[in-house]
Amino acid sequence: MKYRLPAEWEPQSAVQLTFPHADTDWAAVMDQVLPCFIEIAETIARFEKVLVVCKDVAATRKLLSNIPDDRLILVECDSNDTWARDHGGITVENESNGTQVVLDFVFNGWGLKFPANKDNLITSTLHKKGVFNAMLLPGGLALEGGAIESNGAGVLMSTTECMLSPNRNPHLSQGALESLLKVLFGVERIIWLHHGYLAGDDTDSHIDTLARFCNTNTIAYVRCTDPNDEHFDALQKMEAELKKEADMQLVPLPWPDACYDEDGHRLPATYANFLIINGAVLVPTYNVPQDEAALTIFKDIFPAHEIIGINCSPLILQHGSLHCVTMQYPVGVV
Repeated sequence: MKYRLPAEWEPQSAVQLTFPHADTDWAAVMDQVLPCFIEIAETIARFEKVLVVCKDVAATRKLLSNIPDDRLILVECDSNDTWARDHGGITVENESNGTQVVLDFVFNGWGLKFPANKDNLITSTLHKKGVFNAMLLPGGLALEGGAIESNGAGVLMSTTECMLSPNRNPHLSQGALESLLKVLFGVERIIWLHHGYLAGDDTDSHIDTLARFCNTNTIAYVRCTDPNDEHFDALQKMEAELKKEADMQLVPLPWPDACYDEDGHRLPATYANFLIINGAVLVPTYNVPQDEAALTIFKDIFPAHEIIGINCSPLILQHGSLHCVTMQYPVGVV
């Protein structure tokens, strides 16, 4: 039995968001972050259903009053945090008969950095409540959705910094892990990036902050051209690694001006954290001069999609961005 991990641009049934509440790390900035989550939810709902995991259904429904009932699924479930990309289920399909399976991987707070006991139960809770029209199976690994990129045609992309973290799957060598990923996701080849990071990132260099598939043979990636920037050396080396993939077209994304929190810590602003949905691409922006150039590049990459910028400055306050707070499910799953 061979499974395939669909690409993000394939038809979707819904996108999951896990909403912030007063018991998450967003407590001090709820007035800033809630409007951002609402805007993301409302924008997605123009194109497909939104699955919202929340602590209080009635209160959340009021916040999302602009979304019609047939585009909104609300599920009450407690959570530690809001990073649906990393605690959400990952859907694969059986290549022989097209049946779908939601894989429930272990989410351990990005290598035991943060509490994740509630987040780790969200996918199984959604299944128990009948949200998924698909079988649920354990993934058997500590793995986050932001750590992997699929082109839907046999190629997976990831980073060794994240996937070989000693606090995720220390019992597996890179070779053993690669063999397991090939079986789980039906891929023939894995592009491993050994370089690349973002200051302020808690994920150990998730691929979805650095380089993304836009179609089967196009990769958009962050490029830093400022020799005085702390990222310059690592991202130059990452670019050199990507250029070795002769069958891939590379599209460099602008490097946004540095963003800082009120304590002066650099925040992980990146245009690579975009989300592809049915008919649109949602692009994170950060109120910096490079935003317009980024949106123009995405219009060139995705000429058949509506390109929509969403101010994600509030999201990077907790070290993630637009793609990090979402998880798409293919047609037929939700």
